[in-house]
Order: sequence, then C-alpha cells, then structure tokens
Amino acid sequence: MQGNIIPHNFSVDLEQLKAIKNHNAFLIWFTGLSGSGKSTIANALNQSLLERKVHTCILDGDSVRKGLNKDLTFSPEDRTENIRRIAEVANLMITHAGLVVLGAFISPYEIDRARIKEIVGKDKYVEVYVSTPLAVCEAQDVKGLYKKARAGEIKDFTGIDAPYEVPKHPTITIDATKYTIEEASSLVLTYIERKLNADG
Repeated sequence: MQGNIIPHNFSVDLEQLKAIKNHNAFLIWFTGLSGSGKSTIANALNQSLLERKVHTCILDGDSVRKGLNKDLTFSPEDRTENIRRIAEVANLMITHAGLVVLGAFISPYEIDRARIKEIVGKDKYVEVYVSTPLAVCEAQDVKGLYKKARAGEIKDFTGIDAPYEVPKHPTITIDATKYTIEEASSLVLTYIERKLNADG
C-alpha cells in the first residue's frame, strides 16, 4: 500500500512560508510528569511569541486525546502511537504551514521522544524537560489524578504505576519549583530567539 502513496509536490514551500512569516518553523516539545507545569509554561511562552508576531500552534495531551487520539488508551503501545501521531501532525504544521509548534505531553519514553526528533528533524526539535519532583506534582494536582491513581481508579498512570524515563540529553531542563512561570517561559524564549531568526 505504501508503494502507491506518492506525495504531491506543492508549489508553496517552507522557504516561502518563512519569508512571509519572517521566522523559522520548528517544534518546542515540553516533557515531564503530569502536573509539572508543562502546559502552563508552554502557554506563557505562546503568549510571548504572539506578542512578537510569531505564528504558533499549541498542542497538549488533553486536547489531542479528546479528538485526534480519542481511540487510544494509556498502555505503553498506545502511548507510543499517541506520540507518533502528534509528531506527524507537528511536522505537517512545520513544513506545510511554517508554524512554531509547542507540544506539552508527558511523553514518558526516551525512544518515543527520539522518534519525534527523527520525524520533524533534529534541527527543528527543541526538547524542554520540566523536571518538577513527583511530590510537588502531586501537591499541585488540581485535577485530582494522582489521588485517583493512588486509589487504583486510574491504571498506567505515569509516576505511580507506569514509568517516566528522564530525558538523557534535553535541550533545556527547568525545575519549575525554582522559577516562576514567567521566568521559566523566558528561559525557553531566550534559547529559541536565535533559532527564530528567518535569516539564520
């Protein structure tokens, strides 16, 4: 079947999109435990990028699992497929729309994060590890998910009865207990400023 799939050669390419938008397109991937602050930091960064007229799209676990990936469970196999689909969507947004994509996902497995980098290209991948300790994540769990997981109401919950593999070589590591949300967002923004430069 794959042999019969021939991609169309569209006339608008990424270089043209860069010229129109005046910035490069790439993926900023936030990984960490549930409640670590991934989505909150990504949201603050997205706001800062908007103020700089950067064209973005933000994706997070809850929004994707309610639509695109609602057929998937939290088994190891389905977690892998969840991340693969998201990476492919992010790649389309980068290459066909010229967007800076912000993804906030637990993405607990190192092999899956490596696959994201392969899909979008290592030059278009920025990995942000939000390294908030488990005890802090539990303490600030507004959704009550850790409590349910501890009570056995949620199975395969990362950090409780499912593993989280700490990134070996993240681009940026942020312990959200040491920075405010604005400071954490600023750390990422400072790193990507040069990468945003369409002339770079």
